[in-house]
Amino acid sequence: MSGIGLWNIAHQDPERTAVVDPGGGVVTYGELAAEADRIGGGLQALGLVPGDTVAMLLPNGADLLAVEFATLQTGLYSVPLNWHLTAAEIAYILRDSGAKAFVAHERFAETAAASAGEVPHLFGVGEVPGFRPLAELDGPLHDRTSGALMVYTSGTSGRPKGVRRPLTGADPYAVPQVSQWFFGLFGLTAEDGHVHLCCSPLYHTAVMNFAVISLQLGHPVVVMDRWDPHEMLRLIERHRVTHSHMVPTQFRRLLALPEKVRTGYDLSSMRVMIHGAAPCPHEVKRRMLSWWGPVVVEYYAASEGGGTLITAADWLNRPGSVGQAWPGSRVRVLDPDGNDAATGQPGTVYLQMGDATFEYLGDAEKTRQSWRGRMFTVGDIGYLDDDGYLFLCDRKSDVIITGGVNVYPAEIEGELSEHPAVADVAVFGIPHEEWGEEIKAVVQPEPGVPTGPELTAELQAFLAGRLAKFKLPRSVDYVEELPRDPNGKLYKRLLRDPYWAGRQRAI
Repeated sequence: MSGIGLWNIAHQDPERTAVVDPGGGVVTYGELAAEADRIGGGLQALGLVPGDTVAMLLPNGADLLAVEFATLQTGLYSVPLNWHLTAAEIAYILRDSGAKAFVAHERFAETAAASAGEVPHLFGVGEVPGFRPLAELDGPLHDRTSGALMVYTSGTSGRPKGVRRPLTGADPYAVPQVSQWFFGLFGLTAEDGHVHLCCSPLYHTAVMNFAVISLQLGHPVVVMDRWDPHEMLRLIERHRVTHSHMVPTQFRRLLALPEKVRTGYDLSSMRVMIHGAAPCPHEVKRRMLSWWGPVVVEYYAASEGGGTLITAADWLNRPGSVGQAWPGSRVRVLDPDGNDAATGQPGTVYLQMGDATFEYLGDAEKTRQSWRGRMFTVGDIGYLDDDGYLFLCDRKSDVIITGGVNVYPAEIEGELSEHPAVADVAVFGIPHEEWGEEIKAVVQPEPGVPTGPELTAELQAFLAGRLAKFKLPRSVDYVEELPRDPNGKLYKRLLRDPYWAGRQRAI
């Protein structure tokens, strides 16, 4: 290939497959670039200028990617919205981001219409009351300059905030060196033969970035609308998929497939299966490595930037680690006084990625608290070993302080998840008059497993041989399903907050 970048490839090889939509339809590079040009020119004709914001409430597919590339070449910030949010939650993000245009799909028409508020320009894919058809958005494209993705944090504490980076003023036809470098970490280049499978919602930072960079490097992107483990295996075989991005929840569901199904597909095309976004129980990781082999690679990062990576071989030598800092990135673990914590001692994890910077839109105090010099934290607690491998303990806001001792729920969750009766688990602190907090576990049992005092006693006995007594849950509740988003993130606050209503946690 003589060039990379969406528009360069569209010019050189317009019939090359860019996107395979969920329904199986093929969108070529020429078609995707033309749609991005049309939408981008239309946004400029409406008066949008670099630094303005476009919000998208769209399902996975070529429409969403076309709008994304339209913003990437017109200096606009794009805000992909989580379509699980309520109208009130979306309305807040639209106001907070200052969205000048809002593009929504008819699947979410009711929510879109109820949340649009004062956004001046509304466009719909399909029938959305009060929204003009997206097909009407058109105009001559001029003054190309690179835009940026602005994803809103999940809001595990307080209102979500947009992670906003300065615009670079770069030529959007040129693929950023950092994108090529990032894919190079996983052995992915611009060579022919790579195919990406997008199997999670594109409103997540990593999912969008993997799809966009794949397209920029000439890798066709096969898009799933709603993830299904059996369908994923079929698509890998059908399209000879080479790389994808997954979360541990998806690993669990793949491993739950009948053996005949799991072994019934040719997965030999896979070169790297990248996973992150949530802690992966050790046993789940071992089983995936046993099945898929060394192609399973883990990373730790944040929407805000920076991160670590660990190969399958390194993980087997250091189970539970999320790896060493990326080249050009830096990881430090600091104690409460801002000094480097001793090896093996937990502290706050700080990251640095070159000279990259960001702000939380409209929250100067949160931005200030996140930075220490040129390094930032998202509030994770972890420790480094002698070789600089990072091990995560938990998110600072989730740490339980019981009797003055810090307890990390992720450790307890990891142990409980290895019990055969446990499909999923959340551990958190609830108020206790004497200790401050006591430990509660909420368990999603495997299908058909009876719950009650006998199972609780069995789980507590199981943990007693693995954890110190002060780490054992004092009570266990059972639910049909834990509140997770499609990318595997657990909304623990939905379980914990009712216990703390009217009270103040120490953290």
